[in-house]
Formats: sequence, structure tokens, C-alpha cells
Amino acid sequence: MISLNAARRTRDLTELAEGGEVDLLVVGGGVTGAGVALDAASRGLSVVLAEKHDLAFGTSRWSSKLVHGGLRYLASGNVGIAYESAVERRILMERTAPHLIRPLPQLVPLLSGVGAKQVALVAAGFVAGDLLRRGSGTAGSVLAPPRAVSRVETRRMVPTVRQEGLRGGLLSWDGQLVDDARLVVGLARTAASHGARVLTRCAAEEVTGDGAVLRDRLTGETVDVRARKVINAAGVWAGEVAPGLRLRPSRGTHLVVSDAVFGGLDAGLTVPIPGTTNRFVFALPAGHGRVYIGLTDEEQDGPIPDVPTASADEISFLLKTVNSVLARPIREQDVLGTYSGLRPLLDAGDGQSSDLSREHAVITGDNGVISVVGGKLTTYRKMAQDAVDATALTTRPCRTRELPLVGAASSARLSTVDAPQRLISRYGTEAAAVVAEAGGDRRFLEPIDGVDVTPAELRFAVRREGALDVSDLLDRRTRLGLVAADRELATNAAEEALARG
Repeated sequence: MISLNAARRTRDLTELAEGGEVDLLVVGGGVTGAGVALDAASRGLSVVLAEKHDLAFGTSRWSSKLVHGGLRYLASGNVGIAYESAVERRILMERTAPHLIRPLPQLVPLLSGVGAKQVALVAAGFVAGDLLRRGSGTAGSVLAPPRAVSRVETRRMVPTVRQEGLRGGLLSWDGQLVDDARLVVGLARTAASHGARVLTRCAAEEVTGDGAVLRDRLTGETVDVRARKVINAAGVWAGEVAPGLRLRPSRGTHLVVSDAVFGGLDAGLTVPIPGTTNRFVFALPAGHGRVYIGLTDEEQDGPIPDVPTASADEISFLLKTVNSVLARPIREQDVLGTYSGLRPLLDAGDGQSSDLSREHAVITGDNGVISVVGGKLTTYRKMAQDAVDATALTTRPCRTRELPLVGAASSARLSTVDAPQRLISRYGTEAAAVVAEAGGDRRFLEPIDGVDVTPAELRFAVRREGALDVSDLLDRRTRLGLVAADRELATNAAEEALARG
């Protein structure tokens, strides 16, 4: 079993300090950077991935957790991006990460305020999305076709939906990640299994087309890394690595609420935003008894913060929109937490950020640094492939269409894993190894003070998944940090896991 941990990190840094050129240096440890490292390493290249903070520290942990088929892009007429999304969704759900993704029903309730034109547009979008599903080769057994549902079925899926004027609903299916940060960790560990050196808390400074200075943020020491090629996958911070790059970040905010305020949500609630044809607010069941409500699309002005924050206007907008279809409004005091992510969009001049293209771009700067920007989580694999192809370092073909991540297996194989189902849905075939971290003591497999995470998982994150501090454990390897009260309950257990190593 491949392990990322403090000991391996020290060994990798020592070997780098001893000199020698590597084929590829990747700057950035989000989903794109980890995907680039895996693509390159699996083609036989020597790879170093340098991340200033932790894996999935930036935008990659702030998504809606959807692996989607591009319905929004269809509505704006961008069939190319929509088709690419559908293809990449199939690859993730059927081959590379089926253990991390589940089919998610998404329901648009038909209420008196939803006019015939809007119903027709949504229905047409669902039909077009299903055509893309079939065109991408995704089986109906993986994602069912869309259909109309009755008033009774609509109320069963969303118990708190407004009953007055309710005519039923329109139902479609998409993919949902159990956790976006876990996908990034899986990519990084799989890359490491192919020989990549994955170095967190290592800031890339003085980046050029043939290397960089890596500063160990734990010790302050530096290492000169010489590389045949350098790929900048720093997301919204890509302009700091390649100063000539012009980005226009867009902020997307989510609210975290208890599932109880929806009476037990059994589908993703989808609410069209009035006056638009391609924007929606979602309420998505998220596990741990939580629901995420999102998504906004706002300009992010000024310096790029390490951790973006929601504005009062965004919170108000999300509550107002989702409450428009609910019988019992969600109040601001029901909001347990918020999170915001920044989309690394290329600056295309005038216009709103919501109108900017979500296509990715691979750009080689004057100094030889290759930057990959734009795109979205669902299409990370294709972004990585295009970036590695741009290096011209190898003639070997890309392997990642068929390369399972650590823990991935068929549903039949997963059903034989001797571990609780909750762990299997997060760790796949490695769930048994998580159980083994308990050392036979059942207390380590029991939830920590009522939160839905066990001490064995925290130990596994330290010993196998590269977690170096409490924030790594609570904010990324688990998502307890999204709710301050949950974080406080689990802090002592996280400190104990780190102390045990």
C-alpha cells in the first residue's frame, strides 16, 4: 500500500537535495496538479509535485462535490464542454474512481410560480443532457434517464417542499463525490505509487521553465530543483507563478445546514434562478447529516485570499432562492457554516464572470513555464493530459482513462471488503486497512464524540495520506472543519493521531 507521510516527505526532500534533474516539476497540489503528476508519472516520467500548503488546500476542496455532465454548458450553447464533461464523468464513475462517486437524483419541483416556458426549457435541457449521457457511453444502469415524477414522489424526496401549487417535478441524475478533497488525495497517492514525489508544505519560488527553488515551510530550508519542464497548476494563484498570466477569479459560495431542516433530503433539490436559463441553486445531501446549498458566481476583487469567505449578500441570495420552493423557510441561524471557492478563469475582458468560458487552456509563457488554467473538477483528467502532452517529454500515450485510483474497484469487489459500508464509500478497498489502524480496539472504530469520523480514519490519514497537522486532518482528509462545533469536538482526537504518528 502506498503511503504519504512525514517520513516519506523527508526522504524525498533529501534525495532531491542530493541533485540530479527530474523530467517534470508540477507546481500546485489541487485536483489539476495531482492529475498532472499522475498522468506524467504513469507515462514513466520522473515527477516532483510541490504544494505550498496541503493537497486540495485551494479551490479543489470548495466545489459542490458534483461530477456533472455539463447541463449548465448545454443551456449556454457550449456543447463541446458539455460533451467533454459527460465523457469525463463516465470515466470517473465507471473506471477510475467508482468508489468515491454515487449517482445523485436531482429534482426540480414544479410549482405555481414556474411557468410553462421555464418547465419546457428545463425538460429540454434534461433530454439534451441524457443524449450526451448516451453519447458518452454511460450506461442507464449507472445514470438513469430523466423523467417526470408525481406530486407524492416529489414530497417524498424533498419533505419540506411547498405543497401549495405543487404539480410534481422533473427528475434527472448526475454524479456526486463523497468528498472532492478525497479525490485529490487519491490522485496524489496513485501518482506516488508510480514514483512521483509529492511534497506538501513546499513553496515553489523563482520558478522558471527549467526548475525552481523549493522552500520547505516546516524547516525554512531550500532545495534547488532542476527540471526538463515545469507545469504551473496553481489554480487561482497561477498568476503568481507565471506573472504574465491574466486571471479573473470568480467566487462560488455554499452554505452548510443540517439535513433536519429539509426533513431528510432524498435528492438534490434544484431551483432555477429567476431570469436565467443556465443557473441554478442546489441543495445537496452531503453525508454527516449535512446539506450544502450553493452556488453563487461573484467577482473576486483584490488580492487572492488563502481561504475565501462568503459575503452577507451571497448568504442572503442562497437562502432567498432555496426558500422560494420550501414550506418551512431556512433561517440564517440555521446556517452551520459556509465555504467559498475561487474559479481560476482566464480574463476575457468585459462582461460578468458568470459569462466567462469554463474551458481550460494550456499556455506556454515566455520563460517556458507551461500553465494550465480554467476548466473544472470534472474535467481535471483531460486538463492534465493536455498539459503533459504540451511538454513533449514522452511519446508514450496517456494511460489515465483506464487507470484506477487507489481503493477503486467494481461494486461486486467492494461488496466483499470486510469493513463498515461508511468506510467503503470513502476508502474503497482500503477500508479494511483503515479498520486495521484500530489495532483490534473497537473504540477506535466508533465515532468521535458524535461526529461521523473515527480515530482509525485520522490515524490512516497521518500514516498513509500525508496529513501533517490538525487542519490537514479536519479540513481536508475529513470535512469536519466546515462546522466549527464539529471541529472543536474532534480536535483532541486529531492531535492524538498526529502524536502517535
